[in-house]
Parts: sequence; structure tokens; C-alpha cells
Amino acid sequence: MISTVAVRTTASVLTLAVLSACAPLGPNYQRPEPLSASTTGGTARELPSQYKEAAALANALLKPASTTTVSAADWWKSFADPKLDALMVQVAQANQNVAQAEAKYRQAIAATQQAQAARFPTLGTNASATRSSQAANGVRTTSQSLSAGLSANWELDLWGRVRRSIESGDASAAASASDLAATTLSLQAQLATNYGALRALDVQRGLLEDSVAAYQRSLQLTQNRYEAGVVAKSDVAQAQSQLLSSQAQLIDTGSQRATLEHAIAVLTGRPPSELTVSRVDGYPLTLPTVAASMPSELLQRRPDIAAAERRMAAANAQIGIAVAAYYPTISLSGSLGQRGTTLADLFSLPNRFWSVGPALALSLFDGGARDASKAQAQASYDQTVAAYRQTILSAIQEVEDNLATLRILDEERVVQQQAVQAAQEALTISLNQYKAGTVSFLSVATAQAAEYSARRTELGLRSEQFSASVALIKALGG
Repeated sequence: MISTVAVRTTASVLTLAVLSACAPLGPNYQRPEPLSASTTGGTARELPSQYKEAAALANALLKPASTTTVSAADWWKSFADPKLDALMVQVAQANQNVAQAEAKYRQAIAATQQAQAARFPTLGTNASATRSSQAANGVRTTSQSLSAGLSANWELDLWGRVRRSIESGDASAAASASDLAATTLSLQAQLATNYGALRALDVQRGLLEDSVAAYQRSLQLTQNRYEAGVVAKSDVAQAQSQLLSSQAQLIDTGSQRATLEHAIAVLTGRPPSELTVSRVDGYPLTLPTVAASMPSELLQRRPDIAAAERRMAAANAQIGIAVAAYYPTISLSGSLGQRGTTLADLFSLPNRFWSVGPALALSLFDGGARDASKAQAQASYDQTVAAYRQTILSAIQEVEDNLATLRILDEERVVQQQAVQAAQEALTISLNQYKAGTVSFLSVATAQAAEYSARRTELGLRSEQFSASVALIKALGG
């Protein structure tokens, strides 16, 4: 029959188990408003309904969000470049910074699983065999003892310390997942920027090759006129200087292109010797149409904002853990086993032993350590709230900055195209005047340099627009 003590002990265990299901201590997490109250007080402010710069960029570069056809996961496909598509996939698969972020995410998952393990009792087993000898009154006796048993221990989560730990771990794991997404997005945007700069160099190299060919024709024309006695030797020297200078610039583009190609190789997880990006003549530097979203959508689309929000939840759970430290720790322990002096009687019923019961531990004085721990947890949470709101403000600023950059570059490029046309017309007039002998070659050289500079500036604006488009897509969370 089961003894009265055993019945009472079992009842106590069941009572404590029921109590362990009580609501955990500490504040339950509620996401704070994205923007804090103004310095004059009042309630927290809401996010703006639209971007300040979006209305000014009412052209083909911006479209309603409802017409978006490219998913955030494949945002780079809007550039319509198969080579870029292949490189982007390699970034996610082979980049070592992405691998580090992925490993941190797995660490966070393992930490969560470790916290969840505290919800269950720990079970153990033990076995021992001892043999001893002693002498008394000139008589030596020898004895041996054998034992084998099981033990169990379970800390009851009466105050929610374990549940808050799991809550914090889950939030930290989600933050690590968002960190992984943010790292991948950032590196893919960096790849797109480098790729666009490389293709812009290809186009610039084409411009320089055209200019070198034009300068070679000008040098030949000048030499012919010099041999005919029409112009001075200085015109020939000036034409040669202009040609050699352009050839030097053409050579220099090779160094810049190699640097960008090496950067692209490292971003894709390969040594530079294993990657060659073939030149594409006349690369269009196509600018994608970017979906015009609302600032509130950043809260769902930006992985860095999602990570900051989950860190708030993790920090909030830490407050509950600190509060639970004020209350006693209650655990249940038990053991069951056999003891004997020989193997024959080790497992006999009379040699069985068992024990079960609760244990309570409470710190009565700690010099203010628990108060300090709670204050630290609260301050840490306040810090994450400020970091969350600052991340949102920075995200909105990035979007506004790039919208303004695209608008200004678009306006500037329209004017620059007119400057190119004017420079080309001035060059044609100068060449005709030089052939007619009414101006010196200095006028031609000046017009040629101005025409090349205007075309190069226009190309630079297109390259900046490409980079700004990538930055805007990144700022919008893909």
C-alpha cells in the first residue's frame, strides 16, 4: 500500500505543478509607437502618410506600389540583366558575411532550444560499487556496497522565469533571422552598385575609344595641313598631346575595372582569379521603375527594422526574468534505486530506496543586486526602444534622400543632354572653321575636350542614377 506520506507528497507535487502554470511575472510585450512623443510632451506621433520627396518625383522612375511585379526577394531582376541575376544568387549562397549571419541565426535557434529544455525535468542515472577494509581490535573486516538508481530534478516555473527566457530566446532568434536578411540585402545592393559602376566603365571606355579615334583623325588632318604648309608645327604637337592624354585615360579605366571586378568576385565568395565579367559594349544602365510605398510599409519590409523590433521584445522579456529573481526558487527532486552488498541481493525488493520532495531557495539579502539587475533590464529595454525608433527614422531618411537624389539627377541629366548637343554642335563648327583656316587647332582641341567632357558627365549622371535606384530599393527593403 502507498503510505500517507507518499500520498501527501504527491498531492503537494501536483499542487506545485498547477501553480507553475500561472501567468509569468513582468510586463507583457506590446510594440511601442514607431515615433516618440515630441519634446513638448503628448502622445507618440504616427508615421507620415507619404514621403516628402515622392510627390516631386512624379515621372517614369516611380509608380504605384500596386503595380509591382517583381517580388522583394528578386528585386534585382528589375534591371533585366541575366549576368547580374546569376551573381546575385551566388551572393546568397557563397558570401562569407552571409555565412556568418546564418551561423549566428543557428546559434540563436540553439539558444532558444536550450531555454525550452528548462521546462522539463532533468533525469539522470548513477551506479557505484565500493569495497572497503578496516581493522578493529586486531580483526580485519572487508565489506562491499553496490547501488544503482535514477534521479530526477525539476524547477517549477511558478513565476515565469523559464517562460520569459523562452520568450526572449524566440525574439532573439527572430532578430537574428532579420539580421541575416538585412545582411543579404545589403551585400546584394553592394553587388548591384559595383556591377553598375563596372558597366558604366565599359560605356566610358567606349566613349574614350570614340574620342581616341576622333583625335587620331584630327592628328592626321593637322599633319596633312602642316605638310601642306597651312598650319604651324605647334598644332601638330597639340593634337598629339590631346591624343596621348586620351590614350592614357583609356588605359587607366582598366585599373578601375579590375578593382570593381575583384570586389564582385569577393562578394560572390570567390577569389578574384576565378571570376571574369566580360565587357558589354553600349550597356544601357537601365533604370527600374520603383514602387512608391508608404512609410508605414517599411515596418514590414525593412529587415533591420524587424530585427530592432524583435530585440525590443527580447529585452522586455528580460525584465520579467529580473522580476522573478525576487521570488523563491522551488524545485522538485526525487530518486529511486537499489542498494545491496552483492549482485544477488542488489535488485531484491527489500533493498529498494526512494525519495521525493520539494526544495525552496530564496535570497534574503543580496546588497541590492536584484534591484540593480531589474534597473539594468529596464534600461536595456528603453535602449532598444530608442534604437528601434532611430532605425525607423534612419530608414525614412534613406528613402527621402534617394528620392531627392533621383529627382535632382533626372533634372540634371535633362540639362546635361542639352549640353551634349550644344558641345557636339560647337565641335562641328570648330572643325569646319579649322578646315577653312579661320581658327587655330586650339579651338578644335578645346571643342573636342568640351564635347568629351559633356558626354562623360552625362554618363556619370546615368551611373549615379543607377546607384541611387539600387540604394532606394534597398532603403525600401527590397
